[in-house]
Amino acid sequence: MNSSFFAQMQSRMERAQGMKEEDKLYRHNGVLYPTLMSPAENLEALVELEARPDDVMVVAYPKCGFNWMVSVMRKIIEASSAEKVDAKIPPLIEFFGPERLKYLKEAPSPRFIGTHMHPDLIPASFTTNKTKMLVIFRNPKDTVVSFYHFSNKNPVLPTSESWDQFYTEFMSGDVPWGSYFDHALAWEKRLDDPTVMVVTYEELKEDLCKWIGEISKFFSFTLSEEQAQSIAQESTFNAMKESSKGSHGQMSTVFFRKGEVGDWKNHFSEAQSKEMDAEFERRLAGTKLGARLKYDVYCK
Repeated sequence: MNSSFFAQMQSRMERAQGMKEEDKLYRHNGVLYPTLMSPAENLEALVELEARPDDVMVVAYPKCGFNWMVSVMRKIIEASSAEKVDAKIPPLIEFFGPERLKYLKEAPSPRFIGTHMHPDLIPASFTTNKTKMLVIFRNPKDTVVSFYHFSNKNPVLPTSESWDQFYTEFMSGDVPWGSYFDHALAWEKRLDDPTVMVVTYEELKEDLCKWIGEISKFFSFTLSEEQAQSIAQESTFNAMKESSKGSHGQMSTVFFRKGEVGDWKNHFSEAQSKEMDAEFERRLAGTKLGARLKYDVYCK
C-alpha cells in the first residue's frame, strides 16, 4: 500500500506538468486546495475519519516547518519505540483518498499523521477523541517568502507571475489552505487546550534539542538526553536537506530550500513590510500566539 501510494504521488506530479496553471487549484468550502493532491473526494472522505487518542498528529500552515517537524517526529518515534516509520509517505490526511483512509483505519497504533488544514476543518473526531496535536507556526514574513518559492518549484501548484502577485494573494488569504492569519487566530483559541502543543519555527531554530525533549514528553515518548541530542544533530537544515534526497527524491530541493530566519528581507519592499506589520498588529497583537512569534524581533 505504501509503495502504491508513493507511486500515485509521483504520477500526480508528472500529470501536473501538463496542466494549465488555472486548473491546479480549486475551491472547497471557500478554501483553495491543490486539485491533484487534495481532490474533493479526499476532503469529503475525511469527514468519516475516526481519530484515535494515541494518534501522533502534526499540524502546520504551509511552509511553517511541517516537513522539518515530520522528519524530527519520525526520528523520535523510531528512537523511543524501535518502530520504523515510512519516510516516503507524506502524512497529510487531505492527500489521502478513500483507499488510503481505509488502510489508515486498519493501521496499528500509534498512527503518524498530519495536516495543513484550518483547525475548524480538521475532522471533529480529533477533538472528540482528545487526540494530541503538535502545531507549528512561523513568522508570517518568512512564511510567505517560503510559500512563494515552494509554489513556483512545486509542479502541482500554480507558478506566480511575480513575488508581488503572490504577496497580495497571501495577504488576502487567496492561497492554498487559506489565510495564515485565520489559521493563527483559530489556534489562538486553543492554546490552553491540554491536547494542543504549539511551538514556533524560530523556537525550534534556537534550541531544537530542548524542544525535541518537550515534544517527546507531550506525546508520552521516552527519550534519553543522548537520543535527543543525536536527533537534533541529525535534524539541522543541511543534514535534513541531504537526507531528503533519499526520502523525497527529485522533490527534495522543493521542500528544503534555505531554512533561514530573516530571508524575508531579501523580498519585501518597504511598503509591503509596513502593510504586513499593520496586519499583524490588527490581527495578532495582544494574543498569546502573537507574543510567541516575537514579531518585533524577527520581522522589524
